[in-house]
Amino acid sequence: MSIHFAASRRLPTSAVARHLSAPRSMQAVNDNYGLGARAVIDNPLLRATLEHFASHGLAAAALARTQAEDAFLSEDADSFRHWMAVCRLLDRRMAGRLGPRSND
Repeated sequence: MSIHFAASRRLPTSAVARHLSAPRSMQAVNDNYGLGARAVIDNPLLRATLEHFASHGLAAAALARTQAEDAFLSEDADSFRHWMAVCRLLDRRMAGRLGPRSND
């Protein structure tokens, strides 16, 4: 069975022409429910997590976990909370195995 394409006789009003000439939305689809990119980028923890991921790639979560463990052993509570939060953003399960969620 062969398939034949039958183009529209009225080119400007064809379904393809209407789709191609439709106005495009210039707003990002993943803009965090209308808050815009600025609201997301201004989050210091998210920025630190993304920079950590950019520096260490797929090993970033494990390294954040190690940093949290080291901070816990040295009794540095602020650093521990920071690295736990970074680890939680990168890998929630890994952070859950490391310790209970803190009330940040």
